[in-house]
Formats: sequence, structure tokens, C-alpha cells
Amino acid sequence: MSNYTIQSTALNKSRVFILQKSELEKRLDPFYYVPELLELEKKVLAKEPKKLRDYAVGISSGATPKTTESEKYYSEKENGIPFLRVQNLSPTGILEFDDCKYINEETHNGMLKRSQVKEGDLLVKITGVGRMAVASVVPEGFEGNINQHVCVIRTGNKEISETLAAFLNTDIGEKLASRRSTGGTRPALDYPALLSIPIIEDKKILEITRKVVEQKKQNEAEAEKLLSSIDDYLLNELGIKLPQPPENNLKNRMFTTTFQEITGGRFDPKLYSIQSKELIQSLYKTKYKYQTLKSVIIQSCAGDWGNDDKEVFDENEFVRCLVIRATEFDNKFNLNVDGSRAKYRLIDKLKYKALDIQTNDLLIEKSGGSENQPVGRISILTKELTDNYSLGYSNFVHKFRVNESIVNPDFVFNYLKTIHNIKITDVMQSQTNGIRNLIMNEYLSLPISVPPLDTQKGIAEHITGIRQQAQQLKDKTNEALKKASEEIENILLN
Repeated sequence: MSNYTIQSTALNKSRVFILQKSELEKRLDPFYYVPELLELEKKVLAKEPKKLRDYAVGISSGATPKTTESEKYYSEKENGIPFLRVQNLSPTGILEFDDCKYINEETHNGMLKRSQVKEGDLLVKITGVGRMAVASVVPEGFEGNINQHVCVIRTGNKEISETLAAFLNTDIGEKLASRRSTGGTRPALDYPALLSIPIIEDKKILEITRKVVEQKKQNEAEAEKLLSSIDDYLLNELGIKLPQPPENNLKNRMFTTTFQEITGGRFDPKLYSIQSKELIQSLYKTKYKYQTLKSVIIQSCAGDWGNDDKEVFDENEFVRCLVIRATEFDNKFNLNVDGSRAKYRLIDKLKYKALDIQTNDLLIEKSGGSENQPVGRISILTKELTDNYSLGYSNFVHKFRVNESIVNPDFVFNYLKTIHNIKITDVMQSQTNGIRNLIMNEYLSLPISVPPLDTQKGIAEHITGIRQQAQQLKDKTNEALKKASEEIENILLN
């Protein structure tokens, strides 16, 4: 056996390799013994590192309360406790709250009491596709909770947690963690595997990470300033002036309506409030003519979730598609079709033909949402997407195609994005079984300002320019993170 070698140069040596029986440890799965990972671990162990368990005072993970009983467990942001999930963790070690859910105090202090997190705790991703063991540190004065895909490690010292997070977030730390994960489609780290990760403690790692984090904050602040200017710019160009929000007191939250107004309609008070009516009415006060959204749409089609993807399938019956879900909707830009999150499904050929996906089609999130994010997010299918993928979209998403002789698709995309941002879709949604649904007939009856096509194109191009500037700042941050990772790897292994 010791003389047996693989001669072919065409084989990928990270996927096809030979292992001696004496090299086998407790595990038999081949990924654990990939030569690249074995070599990396040898280099790390040569530094005589400690294990993650040497820093842990305590460890626990959470659970996810039923979303079908949201009133029992969940809460609005103003009165709730942050409920942290994998998407709130960041490779910079800083928690991110753009897509944060909130639970009520009863859940926090009852059902999830053992998974409470506080200042200085180390939070680590232990389940899910993509990068493993992403780690963040709980900031000063923070109190929250976690779901079952995250674990909290108490180290007793914030700086120790920051040092550990800095190492785990390096490419070296990620590879060491992934090597220890088990499971196929959904990798996971159990406690023994997680705590066995070797840690090279070096203060220089933390210094480099802190510098990158500071640069990231500056770039994000500039990008946020640019993106937040878009709605004001678009509304100003259309001559639309939003009503001033009233003072939040009991008097302003009380109102009356007529029985005739609600007959045959909804009993949701939000729709009939003075503030909601004034907000919707402001869209009619444009300096250009307006039409209903429905009148500029020439095609409308519901989505299809299709069937599970398989390596072998009947190509005469199905098309393998990248299916766009609400998960891919980016609140600040457009669609985020990331390789680690992309979902492929098999769509029936007849249904795929009916979907008739083309460049400049608009996709709207019609079901889903969350406590702090109403449904109605919008996206546009770019040429880059339609040229490079066979696309589908889920049954929680709906497709529109607009009449380009009347409206510019990019203009409509930006207009509807602003509609969502100013919370108009918040009053056009119903909720059943924890899922929010956009009331399509109300949404389609909204007015859309229709300037001359040249004006629409100019507005859309200006907004695209703003988003490109913001994207450049985001790319600048990614480049800094990559450079820092290379610098850290050089320190650790050389």
C-alpha cells in the first residue's frame, strides 16, 4: 500500500487521494483527510496552539420559537429583545442588525433563558451552508438571544473573545472549522468538534482586524449616506412631498372612519389611519401625469417552487433553474445571487415556458416579510442575470413586465423601491399563520408618476450612478478584508 500512487495528472488531488490506514483517526469521511487541510493543520499544530475549549468558561446554543405563533414569542423592535441568527454574524467580528428579528421578554427570560447573550460573549456559527464558524463579539451594554444555528461561548473577557473571533474569521480558522464539520447538505459543528479547533493567539491579528473594521465602518457610513439620498432625490424630481410624521402620542394614534368606508373591505385599522391616507395621497400630488401601476403592466405571472434538484433528471421534462426567493432580495441594491446561498430547483418545462423570464422583468416579494420589514420588496432582472442563468422564482415572488413605450423599467424599479422604503406596502399587507402577504389589488391600484421617457431614463441613470458609488465603497471594504486575511495568514504560518 505504501508504494501505491496515483499517476494521473488529470485528477483533482484534493478530491482523489490515498490515505494510509495508520493515518485514520476517529472519522471515516474523506473530507476530513483532504491533503490541503491535513497539511494546514500540521502547520498550525507545529505552533503548539491552545484549543478553543481552553478559553471557554461556558457554552450553549438557542432555539427558534414557532413563527406560526409569532404573537406568543416575537415582538416589534421597539419593545423586543434582539434575536440573533447566522446572518447577524460578520467575518469582521462585529454584529450586524440590518435583518434582525426580535423576541418578547417572556420568551427571552423563559423558553430561551439559557441562551441569553451579554457583553463580551463570543458568538459562533455552528450550522449552515457557506462559511463555517463565522464569529462575532457581543458589544458593550448589549443583551440578546440566539437561535440553534449559533452558539454562545463565554470567555469572561471581551478582549479574549475579540482575539478568538479574529482568528476564527481568518481563512485558516474557517478551514480548520470546516474540516471538523459533519453533515452533507447542511454542515454542522457539534460542541466537541467546535471546541477542538486549535487557536493561534497573536495580538497582531486583532490589530489588523480592528483597522479593517474601522475602515469598514467609514465605508459603510459613506455608502449609507449615498443610498439614503435616493428616495429624497426621486421624490423631489417627481414633485412629491411626503407628509410630516405626527408626534407619536395617544391623540394622534386615535381616529374614526365611516361604516361605509370599511364595508366590504378590510378591518385593519392601519389602512384607515390619517397618516396612512396622507402618505398614499401624497403620491397623487406629482408634477407629472400619473397612471395606476396596473395600467403600465403588460404581463403578470405567479412563481413556482418546482421540485428538488437532482444530479440526474429528465431534461425533456424539467429545466434546472436558479430560483430567486425573497432571500435573494437586497434591501439596498437589487438581487444578491451569492454562490453559497443560491438555490437550484427543477421546474417543469411547460411552467418554465409560462414564466417567460426576460431582461428588465420586475420581481416583487408578495409573501414573507418580518416584524420590521413589510413585504413588497422589488428587484429587476438584469441582462447579466438572464444571460448567465436559467432563472425561476418561487411562489412567494410575483413577476411583472411593464410597457416600455410608457415607462422605463429601471425607473419603475426605483419608484417601487421607494414605495417600499417609505412604508406604503406596510398598510397593504395581511398576515396569516405568521406569513405576511401583499394585497395585490391594492398595490396595483397605486399611482405611478409618468414623466416623459427621457426624464424617466435620466432619473434612473442618476440613481444607478449613486448605487454604483455605494457598491464601489462595498468593494473597497471587501478588498481590504482580503488583504488583511492574506497578511494574517502570513503572520500565522510564516
